[in-house]
Amino acid sequence: MTPFKRLIAWPVVAAAGFFPVPVSASYPWNFPAPVTPIARETLHVHDIFLEIIVTIFLLVLSVFLYSIFRHRKSRGYPAAKFTKPRTPLQWALISIPFLILTFIDYVILGVPAYHAVLALANTHNSRMVVRITGSQWKWQYAYPGLGIKYISRLSTPEDQIDNEDPKGPHFLRQVNHPLVLPVNEKIRLLVTSDDVLHSWWVPAFGVKQTAVPGFLRSTWVNIDKPGVYRGQCASLCGIGHAFMPIVVVAKSQAGFQRWVAKEQTAEAEQVAETSVTMTKAALLAHGQKVFQNNCSVCHQATGLGIPGTFPPIAAGHPFQAAPQMTQAIQKRGFYKNGVIVIGPVANHIRIVLHGIPGTPMPAFASQLSDVDIAAVITYERNSFGNHTGDVVQPEEVRNARQEH
Repeated sequence: MTPFKRLIAWPVVAAAGFFPVPVSASYPWNFPAPVTPIARETLHVHDIFLEIIVTIFLLVLSVFLYSIFRHRKSRGYPAAKFTKPRTPLQWALISIPFLILTFIDYVILGVPAYHAVLALANTHNSRMVVRITGSQWKWQYAYPGLGIKYISRLSTPEDQIDNEDPKGPHFLRQVNHPLVLPVNEKIRLLVTSDDVLHSWWVPAFGVKQTAVPGFLRSTWVNIDKPGVYRGQCASLCGIGHAFMPIVVVAKSQAGFQRWVAKEQTAEAEQVAETSVTMTKAALLAHGQKVFQNNCSVCHQATGLGIPGTFPPIAAGHPFQAAPQMTQAIQKRGFYKNGVIVIGPVANHIRIVLHGIPGTPMPAFASQLSDVDIAAVITYERNSFGNHTGDVVQPEEVRNARQEH
């Protein structure tokens, strides 16, 4: 705490000295232990505010109880007839609380809060940039200076979600690929969204940034110590909102560099896979996993979709929705007489890559690799009662991506 903050806070702390336990003590319902400068500043303002309101509450309660006991009717005190202030003393008595509350609001709380807001907006001198993109319902993390990009999604087993297995200690707070950051380094976070409003929130960092489609919102973190820190999307973003956790793994500088080398090697191997011809069996097996992780939330694990909102991809099942949605699908050759039919392979690739404007179908070009897209299209065209026999290779997806 700075000397100025000590100066303005000591009267409040002194008045609350009878409070037996520090407000910032470790309780299950208290703030998580702060690990960034912003989180510490937030907790500091919170503690001052809580000490103030507890002090005011106890003082007012004491006067209230004393007045009730001391001036009760049984002791001969008549009921007072309240009027507006008339004497200078009465005016002083009503003005002093107002001035005290104004001082508390604008000085004791306002000054630290103002400094916290300025500090949160100061992203200068960041040594690394991470771009965070929210999608329904997963997070994409990209390290522009390192050439690393991946998707982080819920990894809680489906059996736990369906109450078929006991729930683990981090139920609905597990991901397949956490965000990895180094400690003791200022990192700028650029937050945006692909579809609707999301909110990237990690309580231990003191950071909650709204992800707005078409805008880059900026914030920063500087993590004190290695560890695993959990958060979640804090903006109601649709049916899968509860399945959009955030996990950040903070590593030492040496540990982070080892992770970077491993990820860059994996990225290079993934690029090399694009030129390999895959068997139909391999594509179907991989495509099923991609479908479950990315498509089943909307189209459902059965391929039947959700009536009026998300179309079925199972053969022979009708779909009724707003004309603007059905017309947009029909233009791409996938809707006829109320049924989603298997259209041309090239159109199918373009739909998965670039989505369908005017419908909930998102673009997966920035989220899935060429192998992922080739596999999931092969899986969709040979599952759920669809028997086209089509096999889509990663090279076809790569060519479609380059054409666009």
